[in-house]
Amino acid sequence: MQEIIIAKPYEFIPPHRGNLAPTLIQSFRIVDWYLRKYEGVVSHEVRGIDHLKESLRAGHGIVLAPNHCRYADPIAMGWLARKAGTHVFAMASWHLFNQGWLQAFAMRMCGGFSVYREGIDRQSLETAVDILAQASRPLVVFPEGTVFRTNDIVQPLLDGVAFLARSAARRREKQSHGKVVIHPIAIKYLFRGDVQSSVEPIVTDLENRFSWQSTGPRGDLIARVTRLEAALLALKEIQHLGSPQMGSLSERRAGLISHLLGTTEEKWLGRIQSDQKMIPRIKQLRVKMVPKLIDPHTSQTDINAIWADLAKLYLAQQIGSYPAGYLDQPTDTRLLETVERLDEDITDRARIHRPLHAILQVDQPIEVDCEKPPRGVEDPVMTELQLRLETMLAPLASEACPL
Repeated sequence: MQEIIIAKPYEFIPPHRGNLAPTLIQSFRIVDWYLRKYEGVVSHEVRGIDHLKESLRAGHGIVLAPNHCRYADPIAMGWLARKAGTHVFAMASWHLFNQGWLQAFAMRMCGGFSVYREGIDRQSLETAVDILAQASRPLVVFPEGTVFRTNDIVQPLLDGVAFLARSAARRREKQSHGKVVIHPIAIKYLFRGDVQSSVEPIVTDLENRFSWQSTGPRGDLIARVTRLEAALLALKEIQHLGSPQMGSLSERRAGLISHLLGTTEEKWLGRIQSDQKMIPRIKQLRVKMVPKLIDPHTSQTDINAIWADLAKLYLAQQIGSYPAGYLDQPTDTRLLETVERLDEDITDRARIHRPLHAILQVDQPIEVDCEKPPRGVEDPVMTELQLRLETMLAPLASEACPL
């Protein structure tokens, strides 16, 4: 399990607001160097940048809302900022600021500031609203809330984007400072090498970890990857349910997620919230659990139990990252993403594959009004944002090479 929960009291980390540091970072092409070295992204293109430039000229408060399919995404937004001739601020999970002083320093210099996902972070929210109200720079917010290695699928969006934008719109309206808009940003990565030769050694290594050594031909790569998916799921079913379950992979994944979240909700909330989406359910549980984890009065026995429950939530999120039928119409990037996801889930770290080419496509702005929709009614801003991202990603997906 990756270290996404920090067992210490939260402390807000504000953004660096000066222009010199991000200007130097852009001038020396540090974004390009970092993505090439650590993410395998060696080239890029930005499409539709005039939409963003027009919003900048108009002085709007601007939210940049990209899909989130790779850890490279926040840094890749630096390319978009460079093309638009601006710097950006960005909300980033607090745990990312606790993975070494150099990373924390670099994130701040680039305009990043922390948000606490395990509680209500009023200071972060106020900082975000203030940035939008002042229209000092565009604000980057990833509405999916976490990384999903499914570039062709937009996961259900969290409504925090609309909340921030509306709060800023109300403030700007009172001050007669103009509009707040959301620009959907589609990020698509294309693999520009021989994907089969790139992932085959990884697949072989993962098979060997299951003691599947073979001296003969190993067969079709898609079938081998699908078998690894089934093997990993069966192991987790044995661990949590006692035995492998019957049904399709998608049915079994849904059943295991339901068990993991349901049993944890019964313990911590006293009720099962099966009518809610997975990520909000996980967040609500973490909000309950993490304060107990860092409470000095919590016994070591209870701390161990909390970590075990947090591991269940982490596993549920992992399982939910394997969408049904993703390899039914395989492309080189879909195969690569699935192997990377398996590699990360089994070894806790995905190996780098290059060369990747990034496309960042900017859509026309969604104007945000001040009125919150009635309770129980879908937010039209979030509905429009989801639709726009899906509409942009569909043709981008067709640019990948079919297998």
